[in-house]
Amino acid sequence: MKIKVFSIIFSLLSISSFAQSYSPSLFDSMKWRMIGPHRGGRTVGAVGVPQKPNAFYIGVNNGGVWKTTDYGRTWFPIFDDQPTGSVGDVAVAPSNPNVIYVASGEGIQRPDLSVGNGVYKSTDEGKTWVNTGLKDGQQIGGLAIDPTNENRVFAAVLGHPYGPNTERGVYRTTNGGKTWERVLYKDENTGAIQVTIDPKNPNIVYADLWAARQGPWENGAWQGPESGLYKSTDGGTTWKKLTKGLPTYEQGLGRIGFCIAPSDPKRMYATVDSPEGGGVFKSIDAGESWTLVSQDPRIWGRGSDFAEVKVHPTNPDIVFSADVDTWKSEDAGKTWTAFRGAPGGDDYHRLWINPNNPDIMLLAADQGAIITVNGGQTFSSWYNQPTAQFYHVSTDNAFPYNVYGGQQESGSVGIASRGNDGIITFRDWHPVGVEEYGYVAADPLDPNIIYGGKITKYDKRTGQTQNIAPEAVRSGKYRFIRTAPVMFSPVDKKSLFFAGNVLFKTKTGGDSWEVISPDLTRESYDKLPASFNVFTTDAMKKMPRRGVIYAVAPSPKDINVIWAGTDDGLIHVTKDGGKTWQNVTPPTPQGEKDEFWIWSKISQIDAGQFDKNVAYVAVNRIRLDDQRPHIFRTKDGGKTWQEIVKGLPNEPINTVREDPSRKGLLLAGSENAVYVSFDDGENWQSLRLNMPATSIRDLVIKDDDIVVGTHGRSFWILDDITPLRQVSEEITKNEAFLYKPQNTYRVRWSTYTDTPITQEEPQGQNPPDGAIINYYLKDKINNPVVLEIFDSSKKLIRKFSSDDKPYELPDLNIPHYWIRPQQILSAEAGSHRFMWDLHYPPLNLPPSYPISAVYQNTAPDATSPWVMPGYYIAKLTVNGKSYEQTFLVKMDPRVKTSAIDLKLQHDLSLACYEGRMKIQDELAKMKDLRQRIRMTEEGLKQFDAKEANLKKIQSGLASVHNILQDADSKPTTQAVISAKELLAKFESAMK
Repeated sequence: MKIKVFSIIFSLLSISSFAQSYSPSLFDSMKWRMIGPHRGGRTVGAVGVPQKPNAFYIGVNNGGVWKTTDYGRTWFPIFDDQPTGSVGDVAVAPSNPNVIYVASGEGIQRPDLSVGNGVYKSTDEGKTWVNTGLKDGQQIGGLAIDPTNENRVFAAVLGHPYGPNTERGVYRTTNGGKTWERVLYKDENTGAIQVTIDPKNPNIVYADLWAARQGPWENGAWQGPESGLYKSTDGGTTWKKLTKGLPTYEQGLGRIGFCIAPSDPKRMYATVDSPEGGGVFKSIDAGESWTLVSQDPRIWGRGSDFAEVKVHPTNPDIVFSADVDTWKSEDAGKTWTAFRGAPGGDDYHRLWINPNNPDIMLLAADQGAIITVNGGQTFSSWYNQPTAQFYHVSTDNAFPYNVYGGQQESGSVGIASRGNDGIITFRDWHPVGVEEYGYVAADPLDPNIIYGGKITKYDKRTGQTQNIAPEAVRSGKYRFIRTAPVMFSPVDKKSLFFAGNVLFKTKTGGDSWEVISPDLTRESYDKLPASFNVFTTDAMKKMPRRGVIYAVAPSPKDINVIWAGTDDGLIHVTKDGGKTWQNVTPPTPQGEKDEFWIWSKISQIDAGQFDKNVAYVAVNRIRLDDQRPHIFRTKDGGKTWQEIVKGLPNEPINTVREDPSRKGLLLAGSENAVYVSFDDGENWQSLRLNMPATSIRDLVIKDDDIVVGTHGRSFWILDDITPLRQVSEEITKNEAFLYKPQNTYRVRWSTYTDTPITQEEPQGQNPPDGAIINYYLKDKINNPVVLEIFDSSKKLIRKFSSDDKPYELPDLNIPHYWIRPQQILSAEAGSHRFMWDLHYPPLNLPPSYPISAVYQNTAPDATSPWVMPGYYIAKLTVNGKSYEQTFLVKMDPRVKTSAIDLKLQHDLSLACYEGRMKIQDELAKMKDLRQRIRMTEEGLKQFDAKEANLKKIQSGLASVHNILQDADSKPTTQAVISAKELLAKFESAMK
């Protein structure tokens, strides 16, 4: 069927219901929080600082630049405010360790890569950065800094991974990056992957050119004729190719990794990728001729992924090669022994050896970075780097909900969105039996059962994993790639879908499967994209089907409507549960070439939350050398489509979702950030906020939160998107606005763990404790801004003011995560997020004081009880005008204590709390009397006795109060008796 495409024109009525965009000042008080896991991801940049042996830098593929100053015990990011997180190399100037250069773009040729935007420089050890250029290089895999001149730098620019471009080859700067000069270039298909300066003669420079191209289908790759090793003896001005003894293009020559022996620069080693004649080579004449010393494929195999070889600083016969494992040779490359491998990580990319102390080494692998200070006997951990790479993210229906994903090269993860100990630690996550890369889908009816991969069923209770793949999958009848979709129907929660080139369905938990679609991929590829350029062949046009279903979207409105998209550029929909399918792929968009859709990856489809005929499609064309955003929308079941990308920068889009609560509120994830649209995609704006630039591969909206799976920075959550759901033009017309708070769960976390987690241990952030109250002020308010909390009977519970003074806390030696941040109500212009911790005012402070910093189960927080679940009123007063919103406080669903018992606990606790306050007031009056009135000796004895008795009762009330407030449990009989006895004594004493 021929499908028309036209731009959907809204009526004036429709337009009036949508706003084009909103000022970030209406919602920018929201903050993303990182939950982990702290498990390292692919890292290809790695360097240490010889002058500071404790300091190291790593560049993570999509995680930015990280630094350690304690030999890898802890790492912290130093690149998060930059516009890209894709890093291929990091270099420190040998003559000035304050100067750092960062090459952006992963610098490796592999599926699912990300690109960068040039070379960055810092002159203050990474505190600030400037982009020095080479922005169209996309992939810059190597840097070399003159050991005597921090301003003379070479960059190996690999170029576009999926298409031709001219900003490739070796570039040189002599003025610290102010200008770059291309000094070695062959053609638009040949880039540079490594450049190295002779450590004893800066005029001698070596570089490896690599003619490599990635294809649009999984694992498609080609190599060109201009690859090879080059040498310059005049500082990089002229070059000659080194060929003697090395394989040729006809033998399949690909990438070459090489190194120079620091103690003898004429000694060189190289790992050479070539199907014929590849291996480890040695040169003793500064590269003029080469001898093959080892053909063991374990040392040099998979050369397009790994090409790292390094020589010991003082012994030219000791050589290391980083590959799937890291290997060591002590006889100049003839024989090799394993130096480092699994389970300590695998797929090693970079090795740095301290020239002053060779026992200190830094290794970078697909699991992050590790450091040894004893020559490899032991290494630091990579379970302290939140740089995990995920392709997809999902959540379950547990409380707190868990976040799931398959991690590149590291298996799977299920991690709690909230830890029971105040933070999220290693205790809160565990693998869930799913292979790396894949989708993870928790059973919506039983969160203990997890599905995923191709395809398994995992039981959290036993830790056992069962292969439930259809027989046809195991037989090889169907095609699959690593990111095979696995998801449940949002309507029929027993229907699980699984996709290869056809769509499978089970309603029996994988015990049996049915195929509910034909092959939905292209039958032929007669028109290949122009990005193939010189690599195009007639055989490619006639090749058999290669595509797979990459995206599946069951409708939440109609059980029979399912959308499917393929990685070779087709969109289908069924409206009868899979009996028949309709190709609804849009025609070529205006201004695009006819082959636009061929191998355009349908990265994700989101079925409309309010209308079964609505769908949103994220189309990623990075594999076609297209960095532009592409999102398509249909409102008529796929008959017509509109591209909706206004406001988005040139960044490929991986995911798009519609909010299930506010119609027309859309979220999208690009290769660098999250974006939001308030008008059904007509206009987009950034929602990056405080998140570092990283590839957003997937996002989901879970209740009131946005949960993001990144490809280089683990999982992030944006808690409480109330401002996004309630923002409107009307808000900006008012002096102030109080957003209606979301429902709040009363959740406590325990401090009665064994030894508290120290700040050096990796930690994810818990959500805010208590009720989140969002408000907006158009201008700065000079008078006090007041927030009051009332219960349903209009009784005042708490009062906060912008005039409140900070409360000075004692300097107690307690874990930092036990301290809630001090917060004063703000009167500044813009959006604000205030936390009420669901307690009555802390003792010893008047009701107008905020809980500025509270110690859980220690003073002063334990001085006040929790409020009861129920409805509360937030009242914001600005310049005499008040704004009110009601909200509900709900009990932690895991608590099974009855409402009667909770009320008993609350009432007794409140009575103890109020008794303590009255005693406090009485003691203050007695102190004043003691100073003002002269007493007889007998009167003084009676006065002292009364004061002592009140203090004893007060101490007893505090003790019982704390026991009552220990947990959300029915008070014990002895606690009830003690409370009543003390309250009776209190009443008697106060008379």
